[in-house]
Amino acid sequence: MHINNDDTTNEDQRLRSEYRAYLVIFIWFILAFVIVGRAFFIQVIKHTYYIGQADKQYVSSTPINFDRGSILFSHYNGEVVPAAQLNTMYRIAIDPTQIKDVEDLYAKLSAVIPLDKTTFIEKATKKNDPYEEIAKDITSDTVSILKTKNLIGVSFVKDNKRAYPQETVGSKVIGFVGNDGTRVRGQYGLERYYDDVLSRTSSDQTINFFAELFTDIEKTMVSNSDKEEGDIVLTIDSEAERALHNALLDTKEKWNSDTIGGIVMDPQTGAIIAMDGLPSFDPNQYAKEKDPSVFMNQNISGVYEMGSIIKPLTMAAAIDSGAINEATTTYNDTGFRMLNGYKVSNYDGKPRGLHTSMQTILDKSLNVGIVFIVEQLGAKRFQDYFKKYGLGQETGIDLPGEAGGLTKNLDSKVFVDSATAGFGQGIAVTPIQTIRALASLGNGGKLVTPHVVDSIIYQDGTTKKIVQDSGEQVISADTSERISRMLVHVVDTALMNGADKMEHYTVAAKTGTAQMVKPGGGYYDDRYLHSFFGYFPAYDPKYIIFLFQTYPKGAEYASATLTDPFYKMVKFLISYYEVPPDR
Repeated sequence: MHINNDDTTNEDQRLRSEYRAYLVIFIWFILAFVIVGRAFFIQVIKHTYYIGQADKQYVSSTPINFDRGSILFSHYNGEVVPAAQLNTMYRIAIDPTQIKDVEDLYAKLSAVIPLDKTTFIEKATKKNDPYEEIAKDITSDTVSILKTKNLIGVSFVKDNKRAYPQETVGSKVIGFVGNDGTRVRGQYGLERYYDDVLSRTSSDQTINFFAELFTDIEKTMVSNSDKEEGDIVLTIDSEAERALHNALLDTKEKWNSDTIGGIVMDPQTGAIIAMDGLPSFDPNQYAKEKDPSVFMNQNISGVYEMGSIIKPLTMAAAIDSGAINEATTTYNDTGFRMLNGYKVSNYDGKPRGLHTSMQTILDKSLNVGIVFIVEQLGAKRFQDYFKKYGLGQETGIDLPGEAGGLTKNLDSKVFVDSATAGFGQGIAVTPIQTIRALASLGNGGKLVTPHVVDSIIYQDGTTKKIVQDSGEQVISADTSERISRMLVHVVDTALMNGADKMEHYTVAAKTGTAQMVKPGGGYYDDRYLHSFFGYFPAYDPKYIIFLFQTYPKGAEYASATLTDPFYKMVKFLISYYEVPPDR
């Protein structure tokens, strides 16, 4: 009988294939049984326990070690000085499952760090909990002492903290880092404006892998993984900033003003060398502040009627347009003018008579003279110049919260609105707008962009230099020189009767005193805003200084309250930057 070997072989192969298939099915059945059983154990029998663990681990209460870029003041010698940086502190935790003698451990720990015994024992006796924090903000020196004791069940976790070593100096520019209810991020100042550069991906909260895998939590978290991260280096010099801060402190204390602020800027580039304001705050302890308005930088967010420091802008516009000639034009100063039923007077109400010169208008700060100049310009041309100066417009400074201003009178068809705007009344602008416009008087007529960041050092080692454009030409270079000459004359002969004339340096400057506006309209009779600006060396200025304060007590005019701090800053800058004399 013939046996077909091929049929036998095929049958054996079929049986082996069926056997392997049944084996695989059996193994999968066993695995499924185990998984279902485990799921039943977790979801039903241990439901309460794992719900508690999930609450702790879904979004971990222990963040990844906080990381953030530094903010660095510049320094004349080329170094950088930290304005905002990370300090390493520690959190101390215990593992109750490893603790054998709670009382003994408490005694050893409390000998080094302050601990509440009741709270400690409560945490240390949670036998099913492997992690309980007992202390935070502990220094590395203290941790080193504790580590020598070889304490079982005690762990130390690095906890970086944001620190501001300059404390109140420059805090309104720097801002601070805080929790906005969603995540830790920059609040106010540079911390806010450059948050995308300073923040680090690792500073987000830890997300449990499986929670992220099976939910849409990723969509609710802010990610900065696609951005460039780095440190920022400021144009602000640490020594100049401290000098300005101290000058403001002394002035505010002497005159008991409500607020005070100051800016030092390079008028050629718009680089801010110093900026500060009072009242101030310590960003290391920002939570202690009860009034959030103290965080506002009044140099960029405050809006004020500036008064007579606006007069040089009006004079320059008239010179630039050809409406007047500062050397030959005169007018009859009658002490006051009636405009549409509104009386405009000189500060003392006195007339200066026939043939009053343009220089006298600035020397004596004559409102009636400014009315004459605006008449020669014409309201429309005057308004166009003031808009070219950028008054009422944001400057583009790299800080948050910049205000625009209240300058609707620059669109008014009523002449008195232009006339009063010409001496700084009826229009309200920010200090940063003011110093920007005034800088054009000395820098050849350009409207520069104020800025506080010099460069960004990225984490890959590359550096990006922040370069601003040269600025729009708003008056001619010739007009700039002519108005500067007039302002030098103000300092040399009129300001404090020439007492502050500097023998070897030309300084172009002007003071301003303006009645403060009442909340409901009108002006206070006894409350003033004092302002003072000046630049030097006058014909090729390296520095422009602007100071202001609201409601100083005991002196009516800015020349009495701000001349001293202005010249303190001038002398500091000359000495610190070794400015050569120009006369």
